[in-house]
Amino acid sequence: MAKGIWIIAEQSKSEIRKVSLELLSRARQIADATGEPLVAVIPGYGVADLAGKAAPYGADKVILIDDERLAKYTTGAYTSALGKLIKKEEPRAVLMGNTAVGKDLAPRLAQRLGVGMASDCTGMETDAANFLSFRRPIYGGKAFAEVAAKSVPALATIRPNTFTLAEPDPSRKPEIVKAPADIDAADLRAVVKEVALAVSARPELIEADIIISGGRGMKGPENYKILEECADVIGAAVGASRAAVDAGWIDQKFQVGQTGKTVSPTLYIACGISGAIQHLAGMGSSKVIVAVNKDPEANIFAVADYGIVGDLFEVVPLLTEEFKKLAS
Repeated sequence: MAKGIWIIAEQSKSEIRKVSLELLSRARQIADATGEPLVAVIPGYGVADLAGKAAPYGADKVILIDDERLAKYTTGAYTSALGKLIKKEEPRAVLMGNTAVGKDLAPRLAQRLGVGMASDCTGMETDAANFLSFRRPIYGGKAFAEVAAKSVPALATIRPNTFTLAEPDPSRKPEIVKAPADIDAADLRAVVKEVALAVSARPELIEADIIISGGRGMKGPENYKILEECADVIGAAVGASRAAVDAGWIDQKFQVGQTGKTVSPTLYIACGISGAIQHLAGMGSSKVIVAVNKDPEANIFAVADYGIVGDLFEVVPLLTEEFKKLAS
């Protein structure tokens, strides 16, 4: 009989990604309510030390799939190794972050296992009728669907910053198991030779707790420095609207929106962004939204918790100075 909630723990730079720890934190609550064991599955190469980093967030068991062929993420190798392990062990649920890796891996696993999946979820519950049900935005974030998991395992990706990170409990001592990477040669059709990472002291956009974004109102690429100065004071990531990206003012990797990245920070500061539907779909689930725009009729004010009607070139430097005072 299927049993257990599995979190596929994504890792980067010898650390477990925050979204995976958030999933462990929420899944621990569900495991306690349902009596299911909570398992962290860590695929990769040289990942033995990561077991201790997953343990404090609630894992009863850690499965390490440590293999040189998993050193860099490739769809085929990860799908083969995880798919076979899931078929063998039969967990009741398999969850992962809605990251670039999760969005690539989860549907491949769903196809390999012959199950359905819920993607980009912003809520997860359990009740007597369903082991797990998920809440996910639809129609560009204008509505939400409640999706019940009927297949086994229940498979879903969860949006980063959806769940609160639990206080780590260093006294937890989970069982640690090493599982072989059973990878078919036919699944090794691509080999990643090198991964080029941009070096930045700022947090990654999809996992940032604070984001400050600029849109068409920035008027040019040279003006993003005022957002960067503010971001560095408050430990924020810098984002942008599609209009700014299309104008060539900032790289596409910073784009927030339906055709960019979907984010759920604690605080989202929108500067010179009108609030087109495309952009709102990517940041509408932010906990607190602050809008700075000189047009009092801008759509962004309809979703903002706090609005400042004014010129961003005057307002943002003032905010930066106030943040500096608070920081000191």
